Amino acid sequence: MTDRAMTGTATAHMTNDTTRERKAMIDSQLRTSGVNEEFALARMNAVAREDFLPEAKRPLAYIDRSVPFDGGALASPLFYGKALLEAVPTSLDRALIVEGGSGYLTELVRPLVASCAALSSQDAASGKVSGSYSLILIDGAIEELPEALAACLEDEGRVVAGLVLREVTRLASGKKIAGQLTLQPLEDIGIPVLAAFDAPKKWTFS
Repeated sequence: MTDRAMTGTATAHMTNDTTRERKAMIDSQLRTSGVNEEFALARMNAVAREDFLPEAKRPLAYIDRSVPFDGGALASPLFYGKALLEAVPTSLDRALIVEGGSGYLTELVRPLVASCAALSSQDAASGKVSGSYSLILIDGAIEELPEALAACLEDEGRVVAGLVLREVTRLASGKKIAGQLTLQPLEDIGIPVLAAFDAPKKWTFS
């Protein structure tokens, strides 16, 4: 067998392996947890999680927990599946993705919406955001939503994010109505915390 043929065989083998891993992820992690909508499953089957991890972390791509790495984290498959279901992206949406460092959520959403912009968590938290969006998804858990980010959401627009409440991370969502936006916690899920969004610490007296 030639070197080229051997390389081709190895590549095909890897592709088959990750295809099987994505199917196992869908069947054992998503469907069993209530993620059954076809649009969400199709996107998570189409996008290879390992492509968004450093090489040394790729064997961990399909575990049922988040995978931290230098510069960010790839959240668990369940977080992304539930976030897609809650957001219900449409072809009319102008979406903003606040990145957790991997780029995975942006790739999941991009084909589902009219436009998709991405912003680092540091820029989003510090107010370096502009434009008008009907959907904002945050790839991680935050303690509070900055006013500048909320201001970029149009009326009737939606936000889906992780929320840190009493040291527990929860999936949360909100809808902007008459200029007001409140994130409502939905369910406990392990979600990487985005430190850039930490609320200012308050002084306490003992």
